[in-house]
Amino acid sequence: MSTTDNLWLQKIAEDPGHSRWYIDRFRAMAERGDDLGGEARMIDAMVPRGSRILDAGCGTGRVGGRLAAAGHHVTGVDLDPELIAEARDQHPGSTWQVGDLSEIDLPDPFDVIVCAGNVMAFAGPSTRVEILRRFGVHLAGGGRAVVGFGAGRGYDFDDFLADAAAAGLTSDLLLSTWDLRPFTAGADFLVAILRPA
Repeated sequence: MSTTDNLWLQKIAEDPGHSRWYIDRFRAMAERGDDLGGEARMIDAMVPRGSRILDAGCGTGRVGGRLAAAGHHVTGVDLDPELIAEARDQHPGSTWQVGDLSEIDLPDPFDVIVCAGNVMAFAGPSTRVEILRRFGVHLAGGGRAVVGFGAGRGYDFDDFLADAAAAGLTSDLLLSTWDLRPFTAGADFLVAILRPA
């Protein structure tokens, strides 16, 4: 699977300091006391303690690190080695690995897969259906994938839902925020809870 159309990798190619900027941005937000745990709170409420969770496109481990601290078994995968290094430094004890989500082949299934932070909008258009297909393959029985991203990022919500269907996933619930507000026409954010069809 090609990553040449991955928008995150394109940003790094254009600006080699982009990953460092991203790390520093979230450190500054944490120091200000910004609420950076909404996604993790939602995922934690969906599964029993000690669940296996894949943080897909984990970045610095912001979501997965909180889930690990809550008692879950977390594996994080991200394309960016600099972000993975930060995740390993900030959240030891979980598994953080560099990898392409369109090529993941992990040995054990997950109770939930969380894909936050606009990861799917950064993913190359040629890889999106395959990423979603691999999410379905990596879910344990009864498991769900939760994908969130914003509007205006070059990936229309309807196109995403069509890609999810093509990947063999169906929507259990669509929300417009990580704090459980219903999805409505014109929403500027989508949180889709998906399961194998």
